[in-house]
Amino acid sequence: MNKIILSIILAGFGTQLIKLIILYFKHKKLTGHDLLVTGGMPSSHAAFVTSLATSIYLAENNSTAFAISLVLAFIVIRDAMGVRRAVGEEEHILNQILKKLKIKTKIHYSMGHTPLQVLVGSILGIIIAALIYYLIN
Repeated sequence: MNKIILSIILAGFGTQLIKLIILYFKHKKLTGHDLLVTGGMPSSHAAFVTSLATSIYLAENNSTAFAISLVLAFIVIRDAMGVRRAVGEEEHILNQILKKLKIKTKIHYSMGHTPLQVLVGSILGIIIAALIYYLIN
């Protein structure tokens, strides 16, 4: 299997598995919703794109593909940490207002990531990509 694809898969699904383990120990149970929830520690968004950029860099050095993957990583991380986080906080406030007004609807919201969640996800993505690159022949 292609090392780049393998590192992306392992980084993304590995961080999601870590997230599920953290949720289980925090709540002592898991639900179907937990499998689909976005946000939380660590950021799988950051792990996906940093493993992609790192893998391409290790395989091709400073190539055009690396430059494109780096731009993509910055956009995805900025969106996960900035825009999605702000929207999630606004939706949370809307739910509180609806509850106080006793309106029986609930707006689904998904929080974006904190800088720490992004940092941990990014570090995991880089480490996983490096391990795949150097350990698999």
